[in-house]
Amino acid sequence: MSVKMPYRENIRLSLESIASNKLRTFLTALIIAIGITALVGILTSIDAIQNSLKDSFSAMGANSFNIRNRGINVQIGGSGTRPKVFKKISYREALAFQKKFDYGAIVSISAYASNFAVVKYGSEQSNPNISILGGDDHYLQTGGYKLESGRNFTQRELETGSNVVIIGSEIKKRLFKEGQDPLNKMLVIGNAKYLIIGVLEDKGSSAGMGADKTCIIPLLRARAVVQGEMPSYTITVMSSNAQGIDPTIGEATALFRNIRGLAVTQENNFEITKSDAVAQILVSSLTYVAVGAFVIGIITLIGASIGLMNIMLVSVTERTREIGVRKAIGATPKVIRMQFLTEAIVICLLGGIGGILLGILIGNIVAVVVGTSFVVPWKWIIMGIVVCVGVGMISGFYPASKASKLDPIEALRYE
Repeated sequence: MSVKMPYRENIRLSLESIASNKLRTFLTALIIAIGITALVGILTSIDAIQNSLKDSFSAMGANSFNIRNRGINVQIGGSGTRPKVFKKISYREALAFQKKFDYGAIVSISAYASNFAVVKYGSEQSNPNISILGGDDHYLQTGGYKLESGRNFTQRELETGSNVVIIGSEIKKRLFKEGQDPLNKMLVIGNAKYLIIGVLEDKGSSAGMGADKTCIIPLLRARAVVQGEMPSYTITVMSSNAQGIDPTIGEATALFRNIRGLAVTQENNFEITKSDAVAQILVSSLTYVAVGAFVIGIITLIGASIGLMNIMLVSVTERTREIGVRKAIGATPKVIRMQFLTEAIVICLLGGIGGILLGILIGNIVAVVVGTSFVVPWKWIIMGIVVCVGVGMISGFYPASKASKLDPIEALRYE
């Protein structure tokens, strides 16, 4: 009990001193709160964005991959390298792979007929930013799409290349006002009319890279309407589970090398990328943002610590007589030093707690915007508290040391 009492007394005296200098304490705590808010707020926002990216790409999952003629190209700022571009994957090659691949996996084939199409319904029309994609009956499943309403393609529609279409949620919102049901309506794409048989669930712009602005038509129909040179086809393979993805990739690589007639010594002239590769790149790129947030927060906290040190030095000067009285009645230099250190730490914690709460609020506003769940960043909360205590100790050490070294006689004479 005797060990704990001095600390309780120091905290009591610190609170009394803080209460008697409200404006000074508030301004100091505010500076610290801004630094902690920048630190916790941005880092919590990054956690929310990472969760959103992982959730968005989880539908496509870690158990699917694509075979393309080029790799993905996601550049952050000026970083990143351009992927290699190989010979296009033909429809014959894609079909041969689909027929021969027998490894307990689902295989779909897709290709873009256009990326800048205009679609119309009645007097309404879209901007020229609609993607027209040809897919088969497995494409919705391997692409991570879900139907909000309607149905998938029938085998007959795929074999005959019927004029039917499944539209993205953004197209529904843009062309069908006042809650109109788009099913069984005729949509004009280019110069042809298509019967709307399905509407996709909202996927979000970050998840599908514009998936909500996509029209999916039968693959055979897409081959017929494509303008210019034939596209390169994409083969998507979905393994039954994530654990079997690597063996499945190995089998797929061997089969497609054989289809393309590659010798053992020749390198692959195609790319295999996992469906969540984009998410992994984007998540890893957020590390730079986290470092930037940390630097901003630390710079702000350095400024706050200098301000706190000045305030504590002023406080020592103003309370010189009080220090003399305490020393005269038996307070040791250690007790005086601990009193002022405790006061600095308490001020930092007051500002820090406010900053942490504000940072969590800002971070979770971002979470709401990106459509992910509430984030409680325990590691950033703990780090924020540790940083506050550290700033308080560093800022308060010199003033506390100066106070503890005052001569009691001279201090009592101070006016």
